[in-house]
Amino acid sequence: MKVLSKIFIILAILLSNVMCAVVAYNYCSLEWGAKYAGYSAPPGAALALAIPYAAGIVILIVLAIIFNRKAGKKS
Repeated sequence: MKVLSKIFIILAILLSNVMCAVVAYNYCSLEWGAKYAGYSAPPGAALALAIPYAAGIVILIVLAIIFNRKAGKKS
């Protein structure tokens, strides 16, 4: 169970890095589009993309904590 706990922690860290990259890219894209291509959505709308990523990160951390506690009870 310790291995599963570590795997889920690593996945949470990787998912947070992916979230930062995706949100930053979409923010820049919407900002450019608003200035030059006539997009009507504000760049701040890209921040809404962080919600599903944040939910996934929370789920992964909760699973890591659960597996860590189960590993502690077995020893």
